[in-house]
This record gives sequence, C-alpha cells and structure tokens, in this order.
Amino acid sequence: MGNRVAVDSREEPTDNAKVRFANLQWFFPVVIVLHNVEEAIWLPGWAKRTGFWRTPVSPSTFRFAAAVLTALASAVTWLSIKSGGQTVWTYLMFGYMVAMLANVVYPHVAMSIATRSYTPGIATAVALNLPVLSLLVVSAVAERQVSGWKAVAYGAGVPGILLLFILVLFRLGRSLNL
Repeated sequence: MGNRVAVDSREEPTDNAKVRFANLQWFFPVVIVLHNVEEAIWLPGWAKRTGFWRTPVSPSTFRFAAAVLTALASAVTWLSIKSGGQTVWTYLMFGYMVAMLANVVYPHVAMSIATRSYTPGIATAVALNLPVLSLLVVSAVAERQVSGWKAVAYGAGVPGILLLFILVLFRLGRSLNL
C-alpha cells in the first residue's frame, strides 16, 4: 500500500487551487448567455402555446428579463474575481450558480418529462449548465472560496431572491410596454 497523506481541511487552499477556480469562473456567464439565448429564441412562443405562464409574458418582456439576468451573472462574476473568495460577491455568484442548477431540474427536465417534448432551454441546461455549474459549485466548495453556513444560506436564499427578481423584471417589462 502506498503512503497516505492526511490533509487538514482547515488548511488554506494552494495557489493552484485558487487559480483553477478563478480561471473557471468566467464559464458561468458564458453558459448563462448560451442558455438564455436558447430560451429567448424559443420560450416565448412555447409558453404561449402551452399556457406555461398564468399571466402571459410578451417575447420582448421575456428577452428583457433574460438580458438583465445575463448582465447580472456577468457583473457578479467580475466582482467575484476582483474581490476573491469568501466575499459577498463570490457567495452571490455561488447562490446564482445553485439557482441555475436547480433550474435544470425545474422547470427544464420536469417540463420536458411532463410534456414528453422539447422544453426551450433543456438542451443548454443539460448539456452545459449541469456539467459546468456542477464543476464550478464543487470547485468553489472544495477550494474554500465559499464555506459553511454562509454557503448554505446563499445557496438557499439567492435562488428565491432571483425568482422574485424575475417577477419584478416581468412587471417592469410590461410597464415599459416591451
């Protein structure tokens, strides 16, 4: 048997670990752009045909909301990279990534199973968001960019806040007659 080395989980991450997460962080807004483009093209028509939303959302209102959320993902990523791990920006990015992982399951996978058909966003959700964001979330935790109850709180709280923010964006888009 080979020699085993015990690793103290309280040790600071190595420079290589920090570089790895920092280099991977930009994949977050990249997959969000690709996912939101897929949804922006096909979701408004699909939602209208299926009655997915109780209150209809116009294509321009949906695209406005998607654009704001995409810009938000880019801004939070940039601020996280600039400020480093264990900062509010890295925790917000972490929470946003958790929200997008949850978004793979519901509505994308669940709706595709329920309707037995393509649901706009499912292709990028499964092919890109699921593997890339899983890697980022695991890397953030493993490299202690986020940790403990703070990670749990942001991982649970940010998705809920984003859901409310989407409703606000839809309302704003309607009020702007988009």
